[in-house]
Amino acid sequence: MSNEQACFTPIEEVLSSNCVGKEVSVRGWVYRARTSGAMLFLVIRDSTDIIQATVKKDRVSEQAWKNAEACTRIESAVTVKGVVAKDDRATGGFELQATDFTAIHAADVFPIAKDNSEEWLLDIRHLSIRSRELTAVMKVKATVLAACREFFEKKGYWETTPPIIASGACEGGSTTFNFDYFGKKAILSQSAQLYLEALIFSLEKVYAITPSFRAEKSRTLRHLAEYWHVEGEEAHMNFEQLIAFEEEMISFICQKTAKERPKELELLGRNPEEMLAIAPPFPRMAYAKAIEILKQKGMPVEFGDDLGADEEKILTAEYKKPILLTHFPAKIKAFYMKRDPTDENLVLGADILAPEGYGEIIGSSQREEDNELLISRLRADGSDPAAFAWYLDLRKYGSVPHSGFGMGIERLVRWICKLDHIRDAIPFPRVINRVYP
Repeated sequence: MSNEQACFTPIEEVLSSNCVGKEVSVRGWVYRARTSGAMLFLVIRDSTDIIQATVKKDRVSEQAWKNAEACTRIESAVTVKGVVAKDDRATGGFELQATDFTAIHAADVFPIAKDNSEEWLLDIRHLSIRSRELTAVMKVKATVLAACREFFEKKGYWETTPPIIASGACEGGSTTFNFDYFGKKAILSQSAQLYLEALIFSLEKVYAITPSFRAEKSRTLRHLAEYWHVEGEEAHMNFEQLIAFEEEMISFICQKTAKERPKELELLGRNPEEMLAIAPPFPRMAYAKAIEILKQKGMPVEFGDDLGADEEKILTAEYKKPILLTHFPAKIKAFYMKRDPTDENLVLGADILAPEGYGEIIGSSQREEDNELLISRLRADGSDPAAFAWYLDLRKYGSVPHSGFGMGIERLVRWICKLDHIRDAIPFPRVINRVYP
């Protein structure tokens, strides 16, 4: 760190009783401003927090006062030197009594106001992303990603880098983004799963954090066309071991986030204690039982129907922590999911549903390790096994039982942060009607 950098104190650190009476320098942007004659009240924000700086005309130089007067517009970039004082009336309970003030850049009139529509704020996302709420979400998300990596490392997993450009679909060809790849058809990856399965035969335990792409024409609170995917695969892992791993992982992420980001969670309306309470085991519910419950509550569903947001909201309404929805009908799940040995019509698959109506955050299963069974299922689905030749090779040379999962980071963050819409869990959301900015 340079001497110039070292002389500035993060606002979060200033908001400590240890700094009272001390002269410090902060730098950031004007968050709010008001004037009162020969006194300016400027709330300054940096990446850590906000603090009120009071600039009195008779306590600073003429140039410092001119600088402060020039920077009363929101988002002006400034540096302030001053003495920290306790003041219960000020934001955060402290204020910075300025002794010097420097203008880095006097901003134009900021286009964001309280009554702006959501669509307008999305149009200027490059500016609206500066909000305290979105800043808090991005910090929580960074902590969630760090927790994912820490947990995988503790479990002996290797982080890998599977391709984003793929030759075939993993989750259904109708929802892929297709493009010409030097004269050949290619897609943007929906999932790294098949490539991770290839890697378990050398590394045994692997994971990846990659963007995934779904061309679903969905206008819901939980769908993105581009999102970040945490996926893991492990050799020799059975269905029960998979569930135990997922429960432990989700709990670790929630607890670590609550411990490291309590201030941000509280700003977003989430009590950190609720996340600290997330611990295994999670309640379990078989798909057949879920259909029974939904029918009792008047939902028009039948066995074999795929469950959506409305159904998941009802199923999770009474729970305080995620639930495991298991043993789905094979006909509504992917060909690679292993069948239940006690009922060939069901698969050893599990979705983890977040409570409070936030819905699915993980899809997972034990994978089918028998090559002939995979071929027969592909044909039954109307798919050409030749399109999966490389994937089928994995079952011809040392096949072993294995399991894996995919977790949508934005869906997890949406639940943890109590967000109304998933678009606020990603800096620049890509949805059906938005690719700008």
